[in-house]
Amino acid sequence: MAAPRHPIPAVGTQRLAAACQAEVPALTKQLMAAIFTDNPGWTDYTAVPRADLRDGCRRYLTRILDLLGGLQPDPGGDDVAAAIGRRRAEQGVPLEAMLRTFRLGGQIVWEALLDKADDIGSAETRQVGSAMWAVVDGMSSALVTSYRNTELDRVRSDERRRHSLIEDLLAGRAHDATFAARAGRELNLPAHGAYLVVVARGEGAPPLHTGAETALGVSGIRSVWHDRVDSTVGLVSLEHRSGSTVLQQLRPLVRGRAGVSPVVSGLAGIDTAHGLAVLALETVPGAETGLLVSLDERYPESLLLRSPDLTDLLIARTLGPVLDLPPKERDILLRTLAVWLAENCSAANAAPLLHCHRNTVINRLQRITMLLGRPLEGQRAYLELSLALAALELAGPARD
Repeated sequence: MAAPRHPIPAVGTQRLAAACQAEVPALTKQLMAAIFTDNPGWTDYTAVPRADLRDGCRRYLTRILDLLGGLQPDPGGDDVAAAIGRRRAEQGVPLEAMLRTFRLGGQIVWEALLDKADDIGSAETRQVGSAMWAVVDGMSSALVTSYRNTELDRVRSDERRRHSLIEDLLAGRAHDATFAARAGRELNLPAHGAYLVVVARGEGAPPLHTGAETALGVSGIRSVWHDRVDSTVGLVSLEHRSGSTVLQQLRPLVRGRAGVSPVVSGLAGIDTAHGLAVLALETVPGAETGLLVSLDERYPESLLLRSPDLTDLLIARTLGPVLDLPPKERDILLRTLAVWLAENCSAANAAPLLHCHRNTVINRLQRITMLLGRPLEGQRAYLELSLALAALELAGPARD
């Protein structure tokens, strides 16, 4: 709100203001009474001690008269109004209540000025009125600016504190029961009970639809969400719900890709769950969008990621000769092997999915057997081949 221009008070205005200075205690008492009797439903000073409120009223009324007396040149930048606005914002008093109080105070001063104005004409009375309400408007502007700046600072401070608490949880501080209880209170989360941790990433776009916390809250699911440099992290309290039920609520919220931890117990398990959620996320190809996976669904891939050196050896030992083929033949054989394994090693079932005859599938499998120098059948062969193919998928497209 821009401060109104403050005219230089006329001599008559200055004289009337000086005459009212001695009445500030009585005017303060009158304003205090007006605050609590005129439309009391608009008043919310419950967090303000009565002595504090009385002092604010006294300083406000005194400053109006000082400004009318020419002692202060700029009500729009008034430090008394700014200090009152800052103090009341810290106390949680609604801005509307403060502006109402300023209007009531202006009305009380105006009536006091009129009581002293018997010997001045109507033109000078209008000058007094113009100066009077310019002062009130200017001080109201200073009040609003200070109040809103203080509120903004409080929001920023609360957000920094919230982020700090979540970072401490991710770092494992909740193993201290006292810290866990305090963090739970401040974040409105239970210190105990079952939790999931979600880690989401997006490629150049937000990884989640806006309002994830609110969307889950509509279903009664408590959660907090925290933006980091490379990801968004969510702590989701299950509170007697199954993990699968909550995952159904989470999946539509994902725009990028997300990994979810197994269920852990209490805030003390958040640090472990966070690491497992990151691991689950890393099993998702980077090009995927709108995909959420749970570690419970990705244990083989997660094990491969945890042992990259062994994974490279597994790929080379299990599929090396096939990978050395020209790209076209290599890709056909790898695709045939993957589909055959997925179809419980049935060439008849794999053929329609590969758009070829059953005998073609058998011939390709025989070619793979010859290249690898080992049979494809058997539990151990199935396991190693499946893991090697999964590792190839994690590694991304094969190089030509």
